[in-house]
Amino acid sequence: MSTPSHRVRTRFAPSPTGFIHLGNIRSALYPWAFARHHGGDFILRIEDTDTERSSEEAVQVILQAMDWLGLDYDEGPFYQMQRMPRYREVLEQLRQSGMVYPCYLSTAELDALRERQLAAKQKPRYDGTWRPEPGKTLPPIPEGVRPVWRFKTPTTGVVAWHDFVKGRVEIRNEELDDLVVARPDGTPTYNFCVVVDDIDMAITDVIRGDDHVNNTPRQLHIFQALGVKPPRYAHLPTVLNDQGEKLSKRNGAKSVLQYRDEGYLPDAVVNYLARLGWSHGDAEIFSRAQFLEWFDLDHLGSSPAQFDEAKLRWINAHYIKHTPPEKLAALVRPWLDKDGVEADNPDLAAVCALLHDRAQTIPELAQQTLLFYRPTAPDAAALTQHLGEQGKVAVVDLRARLAALPEWSREAISAAFKAVLKQHGLKMPQLAMPVRLMVTGREQTPAVDAVLALLGRETVLQRMDASL
Repeated sequence: MSTPSHRVRTRFAPSPTGFIHLGNIRSALYPWAFARHHGGDFILRIEDTDTERSSEEAVQVILQAMDWLGLDYDEGPFYQMQRMPRYREVLEQLRQSGMVYPCYLSTAELDALRERQLAAKQKPRYDGTWRPEPGKTLPPIPEGVRPVWRFKTPTTGVVAWHDFVKGRVEIRNEELDDLVVARPDGTPTYNFCVVVDDIDMAITDVIRGDDHVNNTPRQLHIFQALGVKPPRYAHLPTVLNDQGEKLSKRNGAKSVLQYRDEGYLPDAVVNYLARLGWSHGDAEIFSRAQFLEWFDLDHLGSSPAQFDEAKLRWINAHYIKHTPPEKLAALVRPWLDKDGVEADNPDLAAVCALLHDRAQTIPELAQQTLLFYRPTAPDAAALTQHLGEQGKVAVVDLRARLAALPEWSREAISAAFKAVLKQHGLKMPQLAMPVRLMVTGREQTPAVDAVLALLGRETVLQRMDASL
């Protein structure tokens, strides 16, 4: 794809009618990345004209999700309900040009028309009863009925566009009926508002889910009627769950903010979402800066992408492993504070540095740190199994050597272990396992010399004494 000759302006235009899940937020990530890649502008627009289902709570969830993921916007948020005077102004412009007309067909009449068409195996559509045409006599206007306003869709030819995902898309105009652009109370409808917004906000590229494909020809007609060049389009394939169904709340999708609350890192989620419908060669893990440098529309996938939480956890584990220990400690501490755990000695950052490759989420890492701050008594049966008479003598010897070390360091502790193993003719697991149980209450930890070095001499000796 060649570099645009104009300033790129993209938008994310969610409807605040429920929580926002990962499939939804992908439709923010790609236009954000495209604008950032080209040094353009990213606009946030809240499409809240569905007053019965829209809520301020849902708006706040959208804003918080974007803030958490670092999807910063240059303009907005703009609210459609605050732009009603502008929509009415453009609607009047279309009235004056004869591109819209009043339709007095009642809901009951529309339902009856639909039933007749279905019975005749025809596609249900408005039949143009109130559409003015040269030489046509319209029905008498019924008293006390407020009309809807319909757009005069061309009846011949095609409407077509180049889609950066689907290629050329072409639809015959005769397959489309006359779209309602304003309700009886004068409130404009979705497709009309979208076009006015895209014009006023100078949107150059629309990157959205392919559930909007059917809206595109409608919107192109309105652009044409207003004499404005439409933006370019890329319609993203659906995101599926692990059952192959569309990702949605009904099918088990979680709110974006739930991933935040479950201890995922925003950069990991962005990395995973970027690959959920786009690729750069075989790259699986890449920084945010690399993503913005690489992102284009030519490498958007054309097949539905399948969400895989196990893959997301794997990527999150990678990001945890490569996060600086001080930052990890800041992320872990609230989880420990919540459980009343004082994590001051040993230093939490040093503990995180030792354990960072043993967790896939932040709460898992917090749980791992407890062996340093909240010891558990070793299981007596397990300790007996691993200790034995020879092992107990060796542990007592090790305890004396540890107590006498001139300096407490991992290297010195390792040397003490090696000396005891040589003296008693043991292998490392025969000594390390019972010591590990005595000191941490666990059978699996990082290298035992590293654990003991962090715990400190006094704590190690106290815990060994309690089990001997």
